[in-house]
Formats: sequence, structure tokens, C-alpha cells
Amino acid sequence: MADASIDQDVSIFQHNVSESLLILQSLRKLEPQVERAAKLLADALLSGKKLLACGNGGSAADASHLTTEFVVRYQADRRPYPAISFTTNGGDLTACGNDYGFDEIFARQVRAFGHKGDVLFAFTTSGNSENVLRALLTAKDTGVSTVAFLGRDGGSSSGIADVEFLVEHGVTARIQEAHKLLLHTICELVEVRLHAAANAGHQPLT
Repeated sequence: MADASIDQDVSIFQHNVSESLLILQSLRKLEPQVERAAKLLADALLSGKKLLACGNGGSAADASHLTTEFVVRYQADRRPYPAISFTTNGGDLTACGNDYGFDEIFARQVRAFGHKGDVLFAFTTSGNSENVLRALLTAKDTGVSTVAFLGRDGGSSSGIADVEFLVEHGVTARIQEAHKLLLHTICELVEVRLHAAANAGHQPLT
């Protein structure tokens, strides 16, 4: 059944494409944040630090997608870099959820794995995921730099991260699509910096 809010003369597909185009165009204003996030992450990795990531549902998939791009590669061949998604270890997640509550599943992992100079990328399309909010706050307390991917009005997570990406839209799917473009662009920019460092003799490519 078609969404009642969609013009019945336009297919759901055409509506979604048009809506997505408008949102992606609005991301142009976030270029300074993209550059800052890429520099923050590249500097951390080149200093021997690591990338951490977390999110729920589709955002959990985005967190794992991001870390894979650095453990393996984004485009070009290069050495692997340390990156951990807090969404993938079922033992850690279920034990922490059982013993300390779902709200603590990411914050506890920040305390376990995060060190000063690391970078946490946190995804929440509502901005109100309590476990993501606690992870951001714990990261700040432990000297871990933070990058937040938010949606809607930013919710309770707004204004906390060192770098913030806010996609001001009410549909989760469209927010996640925009987040994906942002994180892919960051991956590309970071990889350019990693290769430049390797070619300058600071880091081996493989």
C-alpha cells in the first residue's frame, strides 16, 4: 500500500529518489565537518591509535561497514588499520545487556577498548539512543575523540561530539542513506592521507 503522504500520481520509487536527491544536495554544507572528521581519523590511525564505532539496527550495520573499510580497505591496496565495531561481538553484547542493561552495551566497550587518542564514530538516526549517548559521554571522559552521525533534530546526542553530522530529516531510511555517503567520503579522504603518509616513508603500504 502506498504511503498516504505520497502523491498518488508519483510512484514510491520516484518519490524516494527525489527526496533522497534533495537530502544529498543539503549535505554540501557539511563539507567542513567531513574534512575535520577525516583529518581527525587519519591523524589517529597514523599515530598508532584506532577507530571505534557503534550504532543500533541499520546504524549498527553502518558502524561495522565503516570499520571493515579500515581493517581491509576502502579502494586502494594498503596496510590494515585497527578498527573495532562494538556491534559485532554477541558475547560482549548479551553479557553486558544481561548484567548491566542495554543502555551500557557500548559505553562498557569504550571503557574496555578505548584509549586517549582513539576515535569513536557513533551513529544514531534519532539522536536519542541512550546506549550511543552513553558511549559518547564515556569517550569524552576517557580522552577518546568523537564523531557523531545524527538525524532529525539531533536529539539528546546533539552538541556532544567533537565533530557532528546532522541530517535534518524525519525518515530513518533517508538519514541512513545520507550517513552512508558521508562515511564513504570520509573513508576516501582518510585513505588519501594514509597513502600520502606511506609514500612519504612514514607508513608502509602493506
